[in-house]
Amino acid sequence: MNHPLVDGRTTNSALIRAYRGDRPEQLPVWFMRQAGRSLPEYRDLRVGTAMLDACLTPELASEITLQPVRRHGVDAAIFFSDIVIPVKLAGVSVEIVPGRGPVLEHPIRTAADVAALRPLEPDALAPIIEGVQRTVAELGSTPLIGFAGAPFTLASYLVEGGPSKDQLRARTLMYSDPQTWAVLLNWCADVTGAFLRAQIDAGASAAQLFDSWVGSLSEVNYLKRVAPHSKRALSALRGVDVPKVHFGVGSGEVLHAMHGIGADVMGVDWRIPLDEANRRLGGGVPLQGNIDPALLSAPWKVLEAHVRDVVDRGRDAPAHVVNLGHGVPPETDPAVLTRIVELVHSIR
Repeated sequence: MNHPLVDGRTTNSALIRAYRGDRPEQLPVWFMRQAGRSLPEYRDLRVGTAMLDACLTPELASEITLQPVRRHGVDAAIFFSDIVIPVKLAGVSVEIVPGRGPVLEHPIRTAADVAALRPLEPDALAPIIEGVQRTVAELGSTPLIGFAGAPFTLASYLVEGGPSKDQLRARTLMYSDPQTWAVLLNWCADVTGAFLRAQIDAGASAAQLFDSWVGSLSEVNYLKRVAPHSKRALSALRGVDVPKVHFGVGSGEVLHAMHGIGADVMGVDWRIPLDEANRRLGGGVPLQGNIDPALLSAPWKVLEAHVRDVVDRGRDAPAHVVNLGHGVPPETDPAVLTRIVELVHSIR
């Protein structure tokens, strides 16, 4: 199969041009978590199927990925998956508990637990590869973005046993047993890197590394205990010329450090205006973001003014891809997202 960036299908798309630092005639826009619970067609499709089973069924994962492209006219699809999928494929027992998120049967908290982790076998990635190939075949000139969780966020789920507000157990392990921590993060980097590489090789035109919990770290700890492992995850893409996006929640203090792991584009959450993010990054990095998801349920007049402000502040950067400062909340009216796409595309 020819890759869309090689045969030219997505090379000149607005998204890829912006990711590479160009400013296309029309601002590109897509939304994190655009596929999923906010769409009635997604809820209909998911009846009777567990979340992780849907991610690992190629036909379902592909159809769910395509739904928001059809509905909203966004400039990219992002492969429908979950941050813990590569962990599950490597044999760790994890399930998505409705209303809570990923929960592990046996959290990883000791050196022995870490030593017992097995590598991710290439054959286990077959459903991901097929899902991506199916999706790319349908998308035509619309690029698909590959997706994976950053090592710190994966390790946090593994150590905490599920979602956590402050990652206390994970950070305690980081301080108290740095050797075990480093081995665990290397394992996370390798499984998530392989997961990302499989999506790119199967036809994704860009890659996004997502660090949900990075906001709980100081810059010093990020640089010393986390950044080398995030760099290792992205190094799985060595030799392929795809734009690499790095996004973290609450990442203002570590924005510059996060860029330094080898990212081409920085995603920015809603906490920092894009002109300030651009200043912190030295003015040379394409940005993605950063509409506040809380405003998706505000009156249109308020939301429209906010979107225009985000676009204005993004003009300082070399290039800008409009997105949210985090994911689409499940209760979002899909019509609002479609309206944002139309608004962004109308701004010159």
